[in-house]
Amino acid sequence: MTITAAADGSALGNPGPAGWAWYVNDDCWRAGGWPHGTNNQGELMAVLDLLRATAHLPGEDLRILCDSQYVINSITKWMPGWKRKGWRKADGKPVLNVELLKELDRELAGRTYTFEWVKGHAGHELNEAADERARAAATAYQQGVAARSGPGFPGGHHPGTHQAGSGRSANAHSSSGREPQPATLDIPVAASARQATGPGASAPAAGGGRPRITPEPVTAFDELDLFSELDREALEEAEATQQAGSIPPEALVEELERELLGPLVRGDIGRTAVLLHPDFMEIGSSGRVWTRDAMMMALEEDPGERTDIEILGADRIGAGAVLLTYRSFARSGTTLRSSLWVLDGGRWRLRFHQGTPEA
Repeated sequence: MTITAAADGSALGNPGPAGWAWYVNDDCWRAGGWPHGTNNQGELMAVLDLLRATAHLPGEDLRILCDSQYVINSITKWMPGWKRKGWRKADGKPVLNVELLKELDRELAGRTYTFEWVKGHAGHELNEAADERARAAATAYQQGVAARSGPGFPGGHHPGTHQAGSGRSANAHSSSGREPQPATLDIPVAASARQATGPGASAPAAGGGRPRITPEPVTAFDELDLFSELDREALEEAEATQQAGSIPPEALVEELERELLGPLVRGDIGRTAVLLHPDFMEIGSSGRVWTRDAMMMALEEDPGERTDIEILGADRIGAGAVLLTYRSFARSGTTLRSSLWVLDGGRWRLRFHQGTPEA
């Protein structure tokens, strides 16, 4: 029997009010969050709580649908090396989110599980349901109201959740520290597991506790925290995979656009030189026209804050061109944006960008 669940995280501002959620069906899901956290912490916490919620079913195979390559790679590729190095990366720096990762390492012991990458915000039913609940939890913490914690897993134990960045526990329902009680469900555990089994479920990994991943492209640019976690070998492997064309151009362009919105990358003139086309031009939301050199120097001096976006469309308009449209959110308001990415010398580069304040 295989339990299939989607796990997702959300952070408004990243970092900011954060939420997490896992979802099997409308009668079997759970969500929570913190007043302050990152998207990666939410993604990790969603998987951790799912493991805890199903700990009473150690014999059931667990199929975890996740849109974060950071989470998948952290658990299935990088964690063994981090542990050998005393939870440090290849460059000797401490691993981010180490407390959550250590707890995940403990919960995964003896479990049979697979991870499957799904594209976020692409209409996948389970992923969309988890995303909606994670964002609702983050919004609740932003507004200072109680977040819906959900019914949980039938027969499962749902302890207080780990407080991001500390050793404290954070309640998934409120900030009072009181433990939310999962509702009693009408469906038995076995029935829930049958409902959760998808037709494309992967076979369990041999030798419990060892994962097997459904093959998906390795993405180096999942988000800012992922980029900082990558060691040199993983980054080179990911970029080689990308340039080989194993990722759909629309998905790759979306990942590159998100990378370019991160302050760490925007302030790195070497990286922006790779991402921006030699003939790049931007018409900013203020009406100013930017050249490539002017933009690179301005970003190096002031990379700004990370920007949250809502993708509106990603359309291939030629063999080597993708038009990406999205809405960006800032304190001053929302802006409608369009980016034209073109294939240049085997790499996707940003050729033109325009921003228009939304009425």
